[in-house]
Amino acid sequence: MAAENRILKSKWYLYLTEFFAGMSVMAVELGASRLLAPYFSSSQIVWTIIIGTIMIAMALGNVWGGRSADKNPDPDKLYGRMLFAAVWIAAIPFVGKLVILGISALLVVTVSTNFLIWAAFLSCMIVFVYPLFLLGTVTPSLVKYTVSSLDDSGKTVGTLGAANTVGSIIGTFVPTFLSIPAVGTAATFVIFSGILLLLGAVYFISVKRGAVKTVISLVLFAAASVAGLSFGFAFWENTLTLEDESVYNYLQVREDDTRVILSTNVLFGVQSVYQKSDTLTGMYYDYALAAPLMAEQPDSLLILGMGTGTYATQCARYFPDMTVEGVEIDEKITDLAHRYFSLDESIPVTTYDGRAFLAGTDKKYDVIMVDAYQDITIPFQMSSQEFFKMVRSHLTENGVMIVNMNMISERENGINAYLQDTIASVFPEVYTVNVNGATNRELFASANPDMLRLLKQRTEEYLALDSEMAYDLCVMMQKVAENLTPYQAGSRILTDDKAPVELLGMQTIDDMISRELSYYKEKFEQEGIAGLIG
Repeated sequence: MAAENRILKSKWYLYLTEFFAGMSVMAVELGASRLLAPYFSSSQIVWTIIIGTIMIAMALGNVWGGRSADKNPDPDKLYGRMLFAAVWIAAIPFVGKLVILGISALLVVTVSTNFLIWAAFLSCMIVFVYPLFLLGTVTPSLVKYTVSSLDDSGKTVGTLGAANTVGSIIGTFVPTFLSIPAVGTAATFVIFSGILLLLGAVYFISVKRGAVKTVISLVLFAAASVAGLSFGFAFWENTLTLEDESVYNYLQVREDDTRVILSTNVLFGVQSVYQKSDTLTGMYYDYALAAPLMAEQPDSLLILGMGTGTYATQCARYFPDMTVEGVEIDEKITDLAHRYFSLDESIPVTTYDGRAFLAGTDKKYDVIMVDAYQDITIPFQMSSQEFFKMVRSHLTENGVMIVNMNMISERENGINAYLQDTIASVFPEVYTVNVNGATNRELFASANPDMLRLLKQRTEEYLALDSEMAYDLCVMMQKVAENLTPYQAGSRILTDDKAPVELLGMQTIDDMISRELSYYKEKFEQEGIAGLIG
């Protein structure tokens, strides 16, 4: 008991425990968002699920921890729980990904709606609730050990609260700005679980008890750390050129003999592509090449959401006299663009939010491409009426805005319908075209009523150049012109005050997933689990 008193009597170790417990809770919460984002997006809906489940865990931990401390105020139990929580958190990068895939596979054959919501919620409940429940027991237990009399109880509890808050603040900034960009999500879990493990181990070494549980925890922690650090998000892939993380995204690069592909998630496909043969991509970028041909003077292009520069490279190839400029919020993606996707070093790319960039410049452009929409993670500030008015103010008199919209849906009130109505409330001329074999829709907007005439006229001029590259472009442009549909404005307007883009996007994604999963459900009903495995 004397050894125990030496480490706890001055209370500094208890305050240190509270500090690092608060830090670890926030680090795990931020790590949870990064663990789920490649599978379920980083939308506000997913964040709501994460925060909600963690708050449930912490509340239950507070209640149970207080009752347990009153019943048996033994610090061994608290630090034993911290050892267990540390091992669990270290195992999350490995076990958590298996749980996410397992839950997704189970829900394929059991749910018909809200697939992403259910999958994210159940994943959070299984992976994160229990270790954070254990960490939720820390504060009430420490109050029991630190408050020795009513005379200084307020001061003691206040100091514990301050230690927890300061730790939480540090645990909020370190993962986002330091550990995740530098060493990744898995290593971040390992680092903060290692801190918890060290707290528990130092306590048990000091009191000269619990040697067995400490050694077992250390061994399990080491095994979990090694497994987690060697286990990628797309662990079933063995042909990736690069798997990395940035402040904003999970990044995945694939390369074969014909092209290089960037994906920023596991479940939703391709974000950028580079054709090594200098041909058309076969994707929405080809359709978007119509925008410069619709502009009265196609001399300048601004791309909001540059990505790896696929559209910039295409425009530079087919319209060499046009100056191209890009804005990309993720600097690491820009680095990948130069490293893997042959983006010309002469094309300037500003690392900034697209709307903030427009707000800070008076420059006007003949064409502005808005390509910042990635699945359901549509930035609301770049979907509102106010934003599109800002875009129009940065276009030359008869300039053209091209918007790449994902998630084509049959919903009458889907996300694309809202975006189209919002844009049509700002631009008098709006045309759309669906991309064959994809879920993309390209929208062209301008104040120029002659934009279609210009497209057809310039297509004929390019055809007269009599080159294979010009011919390919003309065939593509004729296809676009034949399928362009004028859009009539509706009343579904998104504003800075009200833009529920994530809820609308989630509904559309849910529709798409339901259509895709219908095959697997039918297979399961006919042949059972063996059919799915086959």
